[in-house]
Amino acid sequence: MSDLEKIHTGIPELDLVLRGGLPKQRIHLIEGRPGSGKTTLGLRFLIDGAEKGEKCLYVSLSETIEELRATAFSHHWALDGIVLREVVPSEVEPGRQQSVLFPSEVELGQTIAAITDAVREAAPARVVIDSMSELRMVADDPMRYRRQIVALKRFLLQQPNCTTLLMDDLTDDPRQYDLQGTVHGVITLEQREREFGAARRRMRVVKMRGAEFQSGWHDFAITEREVFVFPSLIADEHKGERPRDTITSNIPALDSMLGGGLARGTSVMILGPTGVGKSSLALQYANVAAERKEHVAYFAFDETKETLLDRANGLSMRAADAITEGTIFWERINPSRISPGEFIWKVRRQVEDQGAAVVIIDSLNSYLETMHEEKALMLQMHELLSYLSNQGVLSILIVGQSGLLQDVGDPLDVAFISDTVILMRYFEAEGDVRKAISIVKKRPGRHETSIREFSLTSTGVAVGPQLEGFEGVLTGVPRLTPEGPETTAGP
Repeated sequence: MSDLEKIHTGIPELDLVLRGGLPKQRIHLIEGRPGSGKTTLGLRFLIDGAEKGEKCLYVSLSETIEELRATAFSHHWALDGIVLREVVPSEVEPGRQQSVLFPSEVELGQTIAAITDAVREAAPARVVIDSMSELRMVADDPMRYRRQIVALKRFLLQQPNCTTLLMDDLTDDPRQYDLQGTVHGVITLEQREREFGAARRRMRVVKMRGAEFQSGWHDFAITEREVFVFPSLIADEHKGERPRDTITSNIPALDSMLGGGLARGTSVMILGPTGVGKSSLALQYANVAAERKEHVAYFAFDETKETLLDRANGLSMRAADAITEGTIFWERINPSRISPGEFIWKVRRQVEDQGAAVVIIDSLNSYLETMHEEKALMLQMHELLSYLSNQGVLSILIVGQSGLLQDVGDPLDVAFISDTVILMRYFEAEGDVRKAISIVKKRPGRHETSIREFSLTSTGVAVGPQLEGFEGVLTGVPRLTPEGPETTAGP
């Protein structure tokens, strides 16, 4: 297996999934429903070969050469160095003068012969045949189709250093013309529509004879200029060497509550109702890390950069300078236009390429509630947090809770995936609506069980002394103890 020579696909992330690329001089099947991206993938494969000086051939049984060029043009791709051959029924029966012929009027053997003639003439190192569904239409029965495909396979394998991609539309149901058993490798493409937002594309390697690959589904995207594959994350494959020291907030009372601070490589969840100060607290950690010249990645699902900067300026934080300098990377994420795999890939790029020490996701509600398959999303989020832990990154997750004072609930029930949980609450006291903060969970290490008042001031985030003389602060409507507070609670 280690001696198997591989060939790049032209999509670096797909090569990662394939552990180096496609096995060379073999036949591989790319299958998927119409519109799933097969033609685009095939063109990218050939363009990569042409850029390396290899002879490349595209045999089209379903699209005209003009349509292929239009597809390439839409991605700003040049097809220089690629031989485009259109095989249609009128070509495989020389002597016929009709301008329109139905595929059923043409013998399968003659169509196969036209394909082999095109391959002999071009002598390519890379071949794409698109699509096999057109060959099925001219077959009398599955057995005859399979015999001809086996003959085509033998011919292609006899061509020196030739690697072939066969495209299949998966239009027959049930699949009595299955190609998977004939070829060496199979990659399935899928496009899934959402109730709202962009369609989600994903792929998986079904088999790859004699070669290692990463199994499972992987999200991918076709953009204006490129094809991107987002390999599913396996946290155990990524280990970092970052020191596991403590990160402080520069708020003495809060650091005291956390037993000195937050440990690198742990995840922190900040829970609380809307407007209580969750994002401001996360921004405090981002601002302090930036002042230490550590890279911070801030992914916002809810608010704009302008809103964040207004809040930072109101708290006397230098977040605007840090974002301008690149110390804080800020990106607005639209969950209706992005797949879970793409989001995780964005996080990985900040960690692996930019050395991010702190990653903030604001908020987890929008990420989980706007995408489908919540159970799978939770598994992916758990894998992402394990990955960040392995890399020694402090991850901060913001979760909004429904309600304001009483009956505040946790709509996601996700606190179990975090190492530390910071709980923030509104409470009513002496005619004012005030804010409280407490640490309800921390691993590893100790933490205070006290409840303190939390406030946002013109000079920054403030945490006051322990609230005394009250009971039921976390319910939102506290009661005075018999002794009552000696002084007004405040920071």
